[in-house]
Amino acid sequence: MKAKRKVLVGGVFDIIHYGHIHFLKNAKNLGDHLVVALESDKNVRRLKGKTRPIHDQEKRREMLETLSFVDEVIILGDKMTDADYRKLVETVKPHTIAITKGDPVAKKKRKHAEKIGARIAEIPKIKVASTSQIAKLLGIE
Repeated sequence: MKAKRKVLVGGVFDIIHYGHIHFLKNAKNLGDHLVVALESDKNVRRLKGKTRPIHDQEKRREMLETLSFVDEVIILGDKMTDADYRKLVETVKPHTIAITKGDPVAKKKRKHAEKIGARIAEIPKIKVASTSQIAKLLGIE
């Protein structure tokens, strides 16, 4: 039996929108098994502010798992360090780590990928409203 080519992506995925769908579908096309590393509620609050996330991590996990192209969701710890992300990559052993073009931590992700012989694939961002923009439009933020 041929080993599955895993693709690893990460993010918040709070209000699922077309940009997320575009990214995740393109990531899945890079392999056979798409693994989503989902940021914890506590980390999202630290990164995005006290009004976020809008949906807690269990709801975000469930929404992602209903997408036909998502095979696995891993909820990350509350205080992830660079070493923790490296351990995640070593455990998942992805063939590819998919990132969006312009990812602010792309350099670190490249190092993690190199350590296990994985490749980085940059998926171009498309022009759509972000979760933060949608939350503002809805009066949530």
